[in-house]
Amino acid sequence: MSNPHKHSFDEARWPFYEPVNTASIATRHVMDGSLPVLEVFHERDGEWQFLCGTTTEQADVKLVCLGCMLERDASLFELSDLPPGWCADRAAPGESWIRDVFPEGDDD
Repeated sequence: MSNPHKHSFDEARWPFYEPVNTASIATRHVMDGSLPVLEVFHERDGEWQFLCGTTTEQADVKLVCLGCMLERDASLFELSDLPPGWCADRAAPGESWIRDVFPEGDDD
């Protein structure tokens, strides 16, 4: 699958298992820049979610390229080895990511 757009980072050094143009989920607050990514979920099916911690309502989520999320927040590169079925959160941008497995059935 070819990448229809470019990113500012070196895609040849892409550390994620999923391709750079993989569809992922983010909240509208993250996408409009009004709130940072504070929660990341790597679903058991391989899907990535980048959330602000304030909403998971369907009306508030957007489809976004995985590479575009990493371009918005380079700290997300630290989570490239987050296994499926795990999540990570942080209190604020610049804080350390805290990783944890999420319970079976909590990945809807």
